[in-house]
Amino acid sequence: MKSFLSHSFILGSKQFCVLVVGLLLVNLTWAQAFPNKSIRLVVPFAPGGSTDIIARAVGDSLGRQLGQTVIIENKAGGGGSIGALEVMRAPKDGYTIGMATVSTTAANPAINPKIGYDPTTDFTAITNIAATPNVIAVNPSFPARDYKTFMTVLKENPGKYTYSSSGTGGIGHLQTELFKSLTGVFIVHIPYRGAGPALADTVGGQVSMIFDNIPSSLPFIKDGKLIPIVVAAPKRLAQLPNVPTFAEVGLAPVNRMAYYGILGPAGMPKEIVDKYYAAIQKVVADPAVKKRIEDTGSIINVNGPEAFSKEIKAEFSVYKEVVAKQKLQLD
Repeated sequence: MKSFLSHSFILGSKQFCVLVVGLLLVNLTWAQAFPNKSIRLVVPFAPGGSTDIIARAVGDSLGRQLGQTVIIENKAGGGGSIGALEVMRAPKDGYTIGMATVSTTAANPAINPKIGYDPTTDFTAITNIAATPNVIAVNPSFPARDYKTFMTVLKENPGKYTYSSSGTGGIGHLQTELFKSLTGVFIVHIPYRGAGPALADTVGGQVSMIFDNIPSSLPFIKDGKLIPIVVAAPKRLAQLPNVPTFAEVGLAPVNRMAYYGILGPAGMPKEIVDKYYAAIQKVVADPAVKKRIEDTGSIINVNGPEAFSKEIKAEFSVYKEVVAKQKLQLD
């Protein structure tokens, strides 16, 4: 009896090993064949914002590199959380990926414990693509053209002026609230379903100002439809040489750039992640794509899965600390 059981166990172990090897070979073959159909690139904000601009700058070229069409799909709402949840719940086969921003992977989950995902465990980081400075810009009707006057107006008129954001918990919201907490000014928050409509209403004069990414605001600044006041960047921007950074005006904690990367649902096969990373490196090496991204004021920063994962964790930690220290919460 003992011999029979031992024999059965050995046979079972061999069969198990054969099964495991077979599954690995199938998975490898499947990954090597990837992609064999179109790919969804989910943008968690409405069209027209910086995230959408960066996604469309790389989408067509990424499709050409992979040999399949990349379909841009805007899933706005919840400060980016609706689109992020769409990616989290997608199959792990690599055919649904999403744009990752500071809003979706740090600011929003930091302020909203019920958001439904953990940015550090529920996604597969693929790579960052670009980093971009942010800017506080006002409608031309605002009675200030420089930072000093801007601060004087706000301090003398608490609650009179408004600011728009891509949504409650988005990076524009948290950065503005951090700015408010450090300066003692009171500006009323008007949240939107994405940076595009928030920007449109600021340009239209329905809202006084916006703390926005440079890619989406710069065209309006160049046309005189928005007035830049102060930027979050390592140094003054070549496009806005007369506009100071937050560090220059004594607000270094606000001087943080935004990132735009790509991620997928947790558990994506490494072979597929590596294919995406290699393809995106080639995409940004294309002079036309590189110029399109850099013309927006963004900086190319393709750093790979491991580095991007660390970047997400670090930014999430920073904004959790900001939320706790400033006692911020959802409206």
